[in-house]
Amino acid sequence: MKKIGILFGQENTFPQAFIDRINEKAPSGITAEFVKIDVVEQAVPTDYAVIIDRISQDVPFYRAFLKNAALTGTAVINNPFWWSADEKFFNNALAVQLGVPVPRTVLLPSKERPDDTNHNSFRNLEWTNWDAIFAKIGFPAFMKPHSGGGWKSVYKLDNPEQFFRAYDQTAQLVMLFQEAVDFTDYFRCYCIGGKEVRIMPYEPRNEFHQRYATEMKTTGPAGEKLLATMTDYVLKLNQGLGYDFNTVEFAVRDGIPLAIDFGNPAPDADIHSVGQENFEWVVETAANFAIERAQAQQPGKDNLTWGTYVQRSSAAAGIVTAPAAAPAKKAAAPKKEAAPKKEAAPKKAAAPKAKKAKE
Repeated sequence: MKKIGILFGQENTFPQAFIDRINEKAPSGITAEFVKIDVVEQAVPTDYAVIIDRISQDVPFYRAFLKNAALTGTAVINNPFWWSADEKFFNNALAVQLGVPVPRTVLLPSKERPDDTNHNSFRNLEWTNWDAIFAKIGFPAFMKPHSGGGWKSVYKLDNPEQFFRAYDQTAQLVMLFQEAVDFTDYFRCYCIGGKEVRIMPYEPRNEFHQRYATEMKTTGPAGEKLLATMTDYVLKLNQGLGYDFNTVEFAVRDGIPLAIDFGNPAPDADIHSVGQENFEWVVETAANFAIERAQAQQPGKDNLTWGTYVQRSSAAAGIVTAPAAAPAKKAAAPKKEAAPKKEAAPKKAAAPKAKKAKE
């Protein structure tokens, strides 16, 4: 018997639906359940052929458990080693190399020194030229953590004064400073298995519970071209990064989709926010993919997905032979979703007056 498990936290609707769907349709010899963790001993395999990870980004104990499980043969979705190494600034740089447009972005040193460091720890860091940074990125702009998610510590800024007030609130966080995109269309796209794509119109300026309650603005041949381009970009990004389950966000400016955020390996899949049709798609597609991975899983072997970036480096070093990329599938058509039950939107912390400080 091969078991598929899901490791999750506060979410309620997706995990149970995912388990139920697998147990309804899986062939004989495959079953699904919520992951059960007892004693975690080094190099001892788990009982799971596949584990869907929805929570380890918030629980370091789970991340260590998953790495040990992966080492001993479990197919962990998503790869916990890559997820540990991943961050938004690298993602943007890789996107540029893959030919996917992204907003202009620079990396900022943390406002406060990390613990156990002093001025000698920063001998290689020149004084930050804020005027040059502002000239390169311009205003309005966004500042957000280079690693993180959930709209935490994200600031919309219209001028240098607002920038410095917000920057003073970031403490030891390493931040990105990124141009704001004046968009005509915005989308959030599921990608599962590096091959299945679901494009969803999304309005980030709405209240959280209403962000999927919108429609695609671009129509006709231009709309068809836009959908095809986004599908291509979604596949390039997810195959490059090696994510099995992820979302990509695009802001469309002058007909060109710019990838805004594409490191979401535990994306929102709650029926009350994504809507019934999107929820049904992600449950069905995730269940099919988990079954596929369970059937292909080889006990005691490496059953992880590694992105083409890592595969190329490994192949060049003679470590592995990179497999062929998964075939592309046509994206599901976007659907309009009715506004579900209202939930509180995340609040932006007030920022006190700050002093301009050299780093």
